[in-house]
Amino acid sequence: MPRIAIAPCSKMHDYEESVRRAGGDVHVVGTDRESPMEIVANSDGILLAGGGDVQPSIYGHAAHQTFDAAEAGRDDYELELVRLATEADVPLFAICRGIQVLNVARGGTLIQHIPEEVAGAVDHNVREPRVAIAHEVWVTPGSLVDRLMRETEEDGGFPVNSRHHQAVKTVGSGLITTATAPDGVVEAIEDPSKRFVLGVQWHPENFYRTGEFRALFEGFIAAATN
Repeated sequence: MPRIAIAPCSKMHDYEESVRRAGGDVHVVGTDRESPMEIVANSDGILLAGGGDVQPSIYGHAAHQTFDAAEAGRDDYELELVRLATEADVPLFAICRGIQVLNVARGGTLIQHIPEEVAGAVDHNVREPRVAIAHEVWVTPGSLVDRLMRETEEDGGFPVNSRHHQAVKTVGSGLITTATAPDGVVEAIEDPSKRFVLGVQWHPENFYRTGEFRALFEGFIAAATN
C-alpha cells in the first residue's frame, strides 16, 4: 500500500478518505517536525490540498484587495515540496489551492480575482453544499485527466464543484493545460514528462462517498505504487 503524504489544511477528512478508498496509506504531514526533503524521501506520493491564497509577491505581483492568506509558512513549505517531488519524480496530485501552488512553483502566475479578470466568468465560488455542481470542464483528448475520467465524460467534459476566486494565469514551465471551464479558466494542468503530476481546480475529494472522481485518486495511487 503506497504511503501518501498529505500537506495539512483546515479540512482534511475528505482528502484522507479519498486516498484511503483508492488504496493509499495516509500520512498527514507534520510541517513543524518534518522537512520537505524528509517527506519526499519517505513518501510514494504527495497530495496538496485546498486553502488560502498563495502570496502574490512570490510570482511578482502586488496583492489584490481580496487576497486571503494561507496559514503562516504554508506557501514556502508546499512550494519546496513541489520542487523536490518534481526532481525526484514522486507522483503529485494538487487540488484547488494545490494546483496554484504547483503552477507558481514552476514559475507560473495566477489570476488573483476571477470576477474582475475574466470577462463573462461563470460562478467559480459555489460553497454550499460542497458537492454542488458549479459548471462543466472541457478536457483535452488524450491527456492524463481525459484518460482517467473517460468513462465519466460526455461530449468531452464533465460537471464539477468549485470554490475558488483565483486560478492559473500564465502556465508554469513544463506544465500544460488539459482542462478548462466554459469561460476559459484553467481547470487542470499536467506535466506529461513525469510519472504523475496533475493539478485540478475543483474539489474531487468531496465526492468520496459517491465516487464521481475516484478514478483520479486511483490513477494517483497506481502511479505511487509503481
